[in-house]
Amino acid sequence: MLGDLSKADKIYIACGYTDMRKSIDGLTALVQQNFQLNPFQNSLFLFCGRRHDRLKALYWEGDGFVLLYKRLEKSKFQWPKSAEAVRGITRQEFRWLMEGLSIDQPKAVKKWDSTACFLV
Repeated sequence: MLGDLSKADKIYIACGYTDMRKSIDGLTALVQQNFQLNPFQNSLFLFCGRRHDRLKALYWEGDGFVLLYKRLEKSKFQWPKSAEAVRGITRQEFRWLMEGLSIDQPKAVKKWDSTACFLV
């Protein structure tokens, strides 16, 4: 199915801003050269413009790239401005982002690593 993003194994977000004039070739070059990631892997790559009201999503479907574009009319994405070039996010963080929330929710219940409590 065209653009079935739910099949992506990983989701990556390009922190900061991206030149939104870039299309598929420019974004795949960015993923390869700047982030040292493979754009042909089963991953979703998210990019946001300087005004934070536009988002592009790049996804390889096995036979070609899907490029999705979303422009918000009256709000902005809570896009991270951190120094990290690229960051992996969870599906929950992706949902928060699409709902207009920050992916860094200070009060969200975080998964607890129980193996850290046991000494071997």
